[in-house]
Amino acid sequence: MPSLGDLFDDFQHEAFRLETLDDYSRSGSVDAYRLFLDGQPKPEDYNADWLEEVQAHTDAGRRMYRVHVLARPLTPYLRFELGWGYATNATAGEEFFIVDVTDQPNPVNGVPDFWLFDSSTVAVLHYTHDGKFVTADVLPDGCTSTSSMDSQNTPCTGTS
Repeated sequence: MPSLGDLFDDFQHEAFRLETLDDYSRSGSVDAYRLFLDGQPKPEDYNADWLEEVQAHTDAGRRMYRVHVLARPLTPYLRFELGWGYATNATAGEEFFIVDVTDQPNPVNGVPDFWLFDSSTVAVLHYTHDGKFVTADVLPDGCTSTSSMDSQNTPCTGTS
């Protein structure tokens, strides 16, 4: 089974991310988030490694995009993500879409965060309650929905 890193190295057409949490503050750019909270300017090299990765993919004609499901009022983390993260990543060609579920039903309620590569390979992302990334479960090709996981979040066997 490939790792999440392998999937980023090997996808051919598109990488899609669904984000459903309102706090990822203990994952990724933890130091930058602290600077943001303290009112400091964004560092020149903020997210440089990710920008390089995204730019290489988009320059090669591969699409990278995200949908974030959120509700207002925005958490401090979401203000950081929208203001620093998305705005910066867009300069490398990553695309962002927002589904605002304030005062309306969430169309993906209960669906976990995931990456979907080339419309065939899903990596379900697991986080702690306070926004720390724990692990990614790469599902076998053909398992493309959360209904393909049992009650203990065990990946399907490729039959769905």
